[in-house]
Amino acid sequence: MIWGWFMYRREKQSWLKHLDFTIFDILCTQFAFVLAYRLRLGSGVGLPYSNDLYERLAVIMVLLQICVIFFAEPYKDILRRNKVQELKKTIINCSMTAAAVILYIYATKTAEVYSRMIVGLMWAISIPVCYAFRLFWKDYVRKSVVDNKNRSVMILLTANDVVESCIRDFERDRYRNYVIKGIVIMDADRKGDVIRDVPVVANASDFMEYIRTNVVDEVFINGDSISASEKLSDELLEMGVIVHFKLMHDSNLAPTKIIEKYGDYMVFTSSMNVASPRQIFIKRAVDILGSLIGLILTFIAFIIFAPIIKAQSPGPVFFKQTRVGKNGRRFKLYKFRSMYMDAEERKKELMAQNQMSGNMFKLDNDPRVIPIGRFMRKYSIDELPQFWNVLKGEMSLVGTRPPTEDEFRQYEAHHRARLGIKPGLTGMWQVSGRSNIKDFEEVVALDTQYISNWNLGMDFRILFRTVLVVLKGSGAA
Repeated sequence: MIWGWFMYRREKQSWLKHLDFTIFDILCTQFAFVLAYRLRLGSGVGLPYSNDLYERLAVIMVLLQICVIFFAEPYKDILRRNKVQELKKTIINCSMTAAAVILYIYATKTAEVYSRMIVGLMWAISIPVCYAFRLFWKDYVRKSVVDNKNRSVMILLTANDVVESCIRDFERDRYRNYVIKGIVIMDADRKGDVIRDVPVVANASDFMEYIRTNVVDEVFINGDSISASEKLSDELLEMGVIVHFKLMHDSNLAPTKIIEKYGDYMVFTSSMNVASPRQIFIKRAVDILGSLIGLILTFIAFIIFAPIIKAQSPGPVFFKQTRVGKNGRRFKLYKFRSMYMDAEERKKELMAQNQMSGNMFKLDNDPRVIPIGRFMRKYSIDELPQFWNVLKGEMSLVGTRPPTEDEFRQYEAHHRARLGIKPGLTGMWQVSGRSNIKDFEEVVALDTQYISNWNLGMDFRILFRTVLVVLKGSGAA
């Protein structure tokens, strides 16, 4: 939790935080555009801005690039990325910009007017140019952060038994905009000591006097007593000092934390991952678009396979079953029926042959599967009706596979983590060789990894890999 006056500006959440990188990327892309224009049409043609058509394209390109930057967030953690990571991010960002330009050209039916060679050259040139400027500017910013003498001065208030670990935690943040000038140990008199190159400047009896007579911009309170810390923070606020109060330590299971208002309370919210509103919007938009396409495929599959299913096993074409979705919500999951009508009753007889270790059932050459069902399951055709679940918002294209109610009742506490998001048609397990995974704990680990590291790019990669898996008919459960 953070207390402070109006002068404490939280710029970390603003997309304008990296306005400098945004401007550099736009300028570098325009430079690549000019160079591509002159390489394609000759150096005597001048600049593209003197040509009405290409001048318009240059303006559109800037707008498209701003949209790409706004939605893709290419500068997140940019100062912490290494050179290889930066190259990957640069390639992705430049490719998305070039793709947006091509889509614009075809959408406006001007493909015959503009040279696609210029767009291709611009894309190829923009990658090394943007990459070089990003590395240069990152190096400058890093040095400025480390060497800046005008950085905010912070004092740490902590206990004697955790003082060293507290300082180590701060040392991991190399590019902070503050400098730790001193330590105050509240439960021991170690004034004058130096701990990990930071001096102990005061103790419990005189630290207020130290703050009053020295340059102190911020105070970090590493305390366990909330009531005592709040009282202390009020006294510091009266002195005009910004106060940071530790609520909890960082955790690999809860890497994302935000502060928000609930009722009349300011609360500290932590979860395995937090999606921004625009990420949620894009994910849902992709789900709707994908489900509409998928339902067309479902209709075609129904025409082909419904008569065969009926002939091989009289009964309904569709199979529906109650599954457990996000955080325990029940819903009806739909499939093309690929098993005989008594499949659920026979499952109890086959449990002894279950090839999965844990709360999931899997059996190669399952005798309950009808002949056409083997083909349908190999190419995941039986899963197509679940696009209806996706359209209704009960599932997503990418997520974790929803368990049956019987499986859910056997879950241990840590298994529930995989239900932290909407279930999906596909996921990490499906594209990681699911036929070779025999331990349910591996499935949980893959799902937890997906939730903790989720981003839109990961979803698109999983969807692409899913298409390859389905076309090959490999990894079917």
